[in-house]
Amino acid sequence: MPQAEASTQATDPENRVPERADRGLLFVVSAPSGAGKTSLVKALLEVEPSLALSVSYTTRAPRDGEQDGVHYHFVDAAAFERMVQAGELVEYARVFGNAYGTAARTLRAGLDAGADLLLEIDWQGARQVRARFPAVISLFIVPPSLEVLEQRLRARGQDSPGVVAARMAQARDELSHHSEYDYLVVNDDFAVALGELRAIVCAERLRAPRQARRHAALLAAMLAGD
Repeated sequence: MPQAEASTQATDPENRVPERADRGLLFVVSAPSGAGKTSLVKALLEVEPSLALSVSYTTRAPRDGEQDGVHYHFVDAAAFERMVQAGELVEYARVFGNAYGTAARTLRAGLDAGADLLLEIDWQGARQVRARFPAVISLFIVPPSLEVLEQRLRARGQDSPGVVAARMAQARDELSHHSEYDYLVVNDDFAVALGELRAIVCAERLRAPRQARRHAALLAAMLAGD
C-alpha cells in the first residue's frame, strides 16, 4: 500500500508540544475507508458543538457537497509540496495518488487557545501526530466485518471497481494498526457507535487535572470550609 512520507519535524523530539492542563484536547480518529468514519465524525460534531474539526489540506478533487475550508483545504500538488518542504505540516501522507496533511501552526494555535480539536486522519498520520503531540487521544473505528465494509464501499458509488478492490486490500493492513490507538469503536449500529464516541469525549474532558483547573475556585472554597 502507499506509505506516508513523514516530515522530518514530525519525529524531532525538540518539536514535541509539551502537555499542559490548560491546553485544548486533541482527538485523532482513524478507520479503514468505508468504515463510516466521516459520517460518525460529522454526527459527533453536531452533538458536541464545542468540539471543532481541524481542517486538513489535500490535493484530491472535491467530492459532491464538499466545500473548500470546511471539509478540506483543497490545494494543487505544487502548493502542497511547498508546505512539505517548508516544514509546515505536522503530518502528511500520500494515499491512492492524493496527498493529505495537517498544518502544525493552525493546530497548535487552536490547542493553545483552549479549543478541543478533532483530526480525521489515517494511521500513518496518527503516528506522526503522536510524535509532536504526546497527549493526543486516539480513536480507531472498525466495520462489523470485511463483507459489510465492501458493501458500504460499493454502495456509495464514488469509486471504480478497481479502486474498491484496492481499498479492500488496504483495509486489512489498516486494521492491523488498531492496537496503536487508545480506543476502539465498532461501527455496526451507527447510533451506538456515535454514543460511544461521545462518551469518550466526555470522559476525557472529565479527567481530574482538567476538572480541578476548571473548578479551582469551588474546590478551594470547599477545602477552606467556606
